[in-house]
Amino acid sequence: MRTGGEGGRVAAFLLMALIWGLTWLPTKLAAEVVPPVTLALFRFTLAGLGYLVLALRLPLRMEQPGRILLASLLITTGSYGLLFWGVARAPTGLSAVVNLGLMPIFIVLVGALYGEERITGRRLGAIGLGLAGLLLLYQGRRGGGSDEAGLGLAAVAAGTLSYAWGAVASRPLMRRMHPVALAFWETSLGALGLVPVALLAEGYDPGRLAGLADPRVAFGLGLMVLGGSLAAFTIYLWLVRAWGAFRAGLYAFVSPAVAVAVGVAAGGEVIGRPEALGMAVLLAATALALAERRPAPAPAASPAD
Repeated sequence: MRTGGEGGRVAAFLLMALIWGLTWLPTKLAAEVVPPVTLALFRFTLAGLGYLVLALRLPLRMEQPGRILLASLLITTGSYGLLFWGVARAPTGLSAVVNLGLMPIFIVLVGALYGEERITGRRLGAIGLGLAGLLLLYQGRRGGGSDEAGLGLAAVAAGTLSYAWGAVASRPLMRRMHPVALAFWETSLGALGLVPVALLAEGYDPGRLAGLADPRVAFGLGLMVLGGSLAAFTIYLWLVRAWGAFRAGLYAFVSPAVAVAVGVAAGGEVIGRPEALGMAVLLAATALALAERRPAPAPAASPAD
């Protein structure tokens, strides 16, 4: 990927953050037609085919198949099954803040369990702020009489933890495989893992394939696959190489703002004062967590895509 110097990198960064912020509401609208886990299955089946096209000239031999399988089940099957289920029940803007705000915090926690991250005083503060922000968001939803939205946000948080675990497990693989080849395997194997989950959670209905022709589903899948996976993620990989993981990861402050704005303007979502305070606290926790992150290999994909 080539762009014109630093200005081109900044433009690419803004495009990436915009795309990842725009995917949340279309995901929710598409889940009104196709059940959310089945929607995730469709999305990653198509994304896997897209990555296969991108990886045709790359070596596709799997390194450490067991680790790849574990990362696939965590990053794609577990993470996106929970994320899509949660987004179908919770406001998209709040879901984006929970997902992107907790990601660096969970990566630090899981990385510490693997011996790859240190728990410092600053990071303990970030973890405490993150939990406080989550509590404020949850109480704000309950205070508004929406227990289902609270469950949705809890599922988004659990999906974020699943992704963070898979991302840390993927780090040794990033040193031995091309990231696009690794993304192909983790996306494709994760999509296969979604098949039994979708059947158990939502049953089998061949008529759901007809839902792919619905404009909401077609637009949502197009934005998620072409925009979120193939375009934005490719930009992210390039920026990690050009800028490092910390600076590229600053999309975690831009994309939630886009998601909240789109949810309020186009989705009619309402953000109360407790939720706005919770969002601010959670993003402050993200800033603390990112402040001490060491540059690390890019994960196989982002839950924001």
